[in-house]
Amino acid sequence: MRARPHTAAAAAALIAATALSLAPHQARAATATAPQAPLRASSDLSFHDIPGSGGITLKGNLFTPAGAEPGRRYPLIVLPTSWGMPQVEYLAQAKQLADSGYVVVGYTSRGFWLSGGQIETAGPADIADVSAVIDWALAHAPADPARVGLGGVSYGAGISLLASAHDPRVKAVVALSGWADLIESIYSGRTQHLQAAGMLGAAGYLTGRPGPELQQILGDFLGSKLENEPAMIEWGKKRSASEQIDRINANGAAVMLGNAWGDTVFPPNQYADFFEKLTGPKRLEFRPGDHATAEATGLLGLPNDTWTHAHRWFDRYLKGERNGVDTEAPVQIKSRSTGGYEGYADWKEVGSGGQERLPLADGEHVWANVDSGANGGVIFLSSVLDQFAQAPPVASVPLLPRAFAAVWQSPRYERERRIRGTVRLHTTVTPTKGDGTFVAYLYDVGPLGIGKLVSNAPYTFHGKAPGQSFGVDLDLFSTAYDVPAGHRLALVVDTVDPLYIEHNPTGAQLTFSSPRTDPSYLSVPLREQ
Repeated sequence: MRARPHTAAAAAALIAATALSLAPHQARAATATAPQAPLRASSDLSFHDIPGSGGITLKGNLFTPAGAEPGRRYPLIVLPTSWGMPQVEYLAQAKQLADSGYVVVGYTSRGFWLSGGQIETAGPADIADVSAVIDWALAHAPADPARVGLGGVSYGAGISLLASAHDPRVKAVVALSGWADLIESIYSGRTQHLQAAGMLGAAGYLTGRPGPELQQILGDFLGSKLENEPAMIEWGKKRSASEQIDRINANGAAVMLGNAWGDTVFPPNQYADFFEKLTGPKRLEFRPGDHATAEATGLLGLPNDTWTHAHRWFDRYLKGERNGVDTEAPVQIKSRSTGGYEGYADWKEVGSGGQERLPLADGEHVWANVDSGANGGVIFLSSVLDQFAQAPPVASVPLLPRAFAAVWQSPRYERERRIRGTVRLHTTVTPTKGDGTFVAYLYDVGPLGIGKLVSNAPYTFHGKAPGQSFGVDLDLFSTAYDVPAGHRLALVVDTVDPLYIEHNPTGAQLTFSSPRTDPSYLSVPLREQ
């Protein structure tokens, strides 16, 4: 197998540089504790040492509404920080929320920067920290115990969802660019997402103190120690809100989920699946972009749809305002090709135009271990280019070497195709070795043969009998993309991609066939024209 850590390390260094640029604020914050005169960045902001679970200290900040009336209680919002970020991450949004009448507490998650403890990766101690911060806020600020909300980006989103399963005081959650299923996020298709895991690991070491359990899991995961796979999966399940859906539903918090189509850390499929299982008030938003890029400008205090909708969500379910957010279609998405929102009653309705089934009748044979030139791009960079310039990764489909890439193409379309939802591949694979990896790519191919990446997904198998066929059903990462008239779709399958760790032994070959009794096909969900 091949590991390409340089890309992940570069991404981690970029995140660390961002965090380091904020470090002076964090260092100054460390000098202030609750009993002392607060360090004020504005009339309503103070920095505090907050007791966390297990006796550690969390570095946090508190916003209170300007001119808070004596004896009056205000709704409370708690914001755990993202992975590798210090407590100043949410200052701009916290200030806006406080100005509209909230008590807001942001804090650096345990194990990072100057907060105590070690990185537990949304483990039980992190969840207990949320309840401890709520307790502290209720004791030290004019916060209302009957109106408590949680929110966050990425790591803060995952912690918030998990905490809502354990603390019934939580009435509303906004979880942006987070995960509900950690295994499906970085181990989908039984394939290690190399750049995502490498970036998170590197950022953890640069900005915090990974605990021994995390160190063990990272080593096993990136080292492909399959003998420890059951332990890794169990570790991930304990950190997945999808495994605690019954408790979340029983507590009844109103949950808003937001993510980007091209999120290379927490792909959108697992959020959509989780959304469908929620029974309380809920909202799901998908937009173009990569991990945390859809809400990034809002963290700088700039106008941002994601944060605007988050404020409306909190206003509805913590203040009781009749602002209409609960009467809108609960699924709101933006196509990568157009700018407007589309509303749907649920996730299943997103592909309401029906499934276009493209037959994959011709068998294809590929040699493994060589990158054909088709790939999913680079973590963060590729999807950001797609978000702001509609420039996803491209490949010249006619020039892809057929010895290393299997290619099937649809006829040219006479009218536009609006792909919405999850494209699914069904095929039959015959390997020459017992282990292997392949990656499926869907391209929008123009008249000159240049394909723009629509979606992709990896698939890994172990312990198969060489020479014996087996069926594969693979969901590509969900998306919303418009294929122009005159273009065609192309499915490309190869065996190497810098985003993933591959498990192809030297000399391995894969044959993709379409038996008469079990034909291969690609199912493409469409929006009604």
